[in-house]
Amino acid sequence: MNWKCDIQNIEPDIKVSLTRVGVTNLKKLVRIKRNGKRPIILLSTFEVSVNLPSTQKGIHMSRHPEVIEEIIDEAIKMECYETETICEEIVKRLFKKHDYATEAEVLMVSELMLKEKSPVSKKYSQEIHKIIAGARGTKKGDEISITKIVGAEVVGITACPCAQNLIKELSIKNLKEEGFSDEDINKILKSVVFATHNQRGIGKVILEIPEGYNVKIEDIIDIIKKSMSSEIYGLLKRDDEAYVVIKSHGNPKFVEDCVREMAKHIVKEFSYLPDDTKVFIRQVNLESIHRHDAFAEKNTTLKELKKEIL
Repeated sequence: MNWKCDIQNIEPDIKVSLTRVGVTNLKKLVRIKRNGKRPIILLSTFEVSVNLPSTQKGIHMSRHPEVIEEIIDEAIKMECYETETICEEIVKRLFKKHDYATEAEVLMVSELMLKEKSPVSKKYSQEIHKIIAGARGTKKGDEISITKIVGAEVVGITACPCAQNLIKELSIKNLKEEGFSDEDINKILKSVVFATHNQRGIGKVILEIPEGYNVKIEDIIDIIKKSMSSEIYGLLKRDDEAYVVIKSHGNPKFVEDCVREMAKHIVKEFSYLPDDTKVFIRQVNLESIHRHDAFAEKNTTLKELKKEIL
């Protein structure tokens, strides 16, 4: 009697198909080569999955890490390689390894270190941003269509417009009680920065684009950074600190404002992308004077976003 049996291939007791089955929290060191520049080293966390028909018990779980290892080894040898392209190649190989699958998905989250200058002193510091890459594939017969996923998550600062307006109104009232004229009050209002409470803001943008189109991750990072009250920095001298405080208080934003600002920049920057490009925008503000946090989201297509903005 042959006791060897591929358990994954037998029919399950409960014949229910599964949308996604795979491995998550798989960490790998990825080296991305670039033309004329030093390679980028990323510590990346992968989530890899395929769908599973109701007639099959399991997916051969060990094959997922095997595919990732193969693709990463190839990426190291190539001169140029984008993170979302790595995910795209993994998806194609998943279909080869799992011939029963009609859907496959890869998500890769990494920390990207960029060298950035402080606003006044121009001191360099290493700034870390979370970047998101991925690919989603569907297979019909022998044809495979793939959607690429590219995005980023960036930390900045926001200043509350509501509290600032309250402080401004209170200051005007106090100045009037002290006998200042309307002309002097107007001069004072133009010369001072009014206090408000701040939040650490976390902005996220994720785009899902078809094959044949590319998006620079640096452009997404830039959009998120300039959509808050101010950028933040790892290294700030005194003049830099004053600059950030003045800039953020002179550019107060609600959490809703940040999402709308990102939406406007996305339409302007990525107008070349197809209308069916999926757009996900999220802003979370970590409140300083409240026990809760605030968030806002926009989940749409580029076509719908253009209709609202243009």
